[in-house]
Amino acid sequence: MITIRRGADRGHANHGWLDARHTFSFANYHHPDQMGFRALRVINEDRIQPGAGFPTHPHQDMEIITYILEGALAHKDSTGGGGVISPGVVQYMSAGSGVTHSEFNASDTEPAHLLQIWLLPNEHGGAPRYQERKIEIAENGDMALIASPDGRDGSFAIRQNAELYAAKVKEGASLSHDFAPGRYGWLQIAKGGVEIGGLMMQAGDGARIEEEEAVTFKALADSEVLLFDLP
Repeated sequence: MITIRRGADRGHANHGWLDARHTFSFANYHHPDQMGFRALRVINEDRIQPGAGFPTHPHQDMEIITYILEGALAHKDSTGGGGVISPGVVQYMSAGSGVTHSEFNASDTEPAHLLQIWLLPNEHGGAPRYQERKIEIAENGDMALIASPDGRDGSFAIRQNAELYAAKVKEGASLSHDFAPGRYGWLQIAKGGVEIGGLMMQAGDGARIEEEEAVTFKALADSEVLLFDLP
């Protein structure tokens, strides 16, 4: 079963310096039917104005992945981790027993556009950790593995039995993914649009995938997508 979560139906917060769309309940947006999906708790699509950002704030027991679509983001945290990430470089922070961090648009002239993803960990506590990594995403190639429980193929080793893939798909091309028994999926459209199971999706839309052995999606335009394989 494939169920679409339309981007237009997401929570919305516009703070002037930040324009945010919340796929699931977050901050002042609360929807009892949208509290996350399986281990996936947050997908926020954020647009941050030049020079603006999130001042230092705490997190605990959360796996956080930041995926840049446009612009650049500067990060600093209490582990000593930090850097500037831009499209093609993905950031992973495991909050573990507790961490504080800040994130700011690294440019004084250009906006930043990103997806921030939170996954619930399968264990509490542990030392916080920070990594950033260049991810090679071939157009019309295999999906690139960004995160996994075992860190295979150069992916981030996260504290959850989940996998995150990214793909860039040219208009008219298709990609498929197989799910092991008892696994679930979430497809998030970052750019463009796809057809999946006879359903049309566009940028901002997400889809929960339940009781499916495999899915195939076809790009309706040049597209960029994220696919979660979840316990």
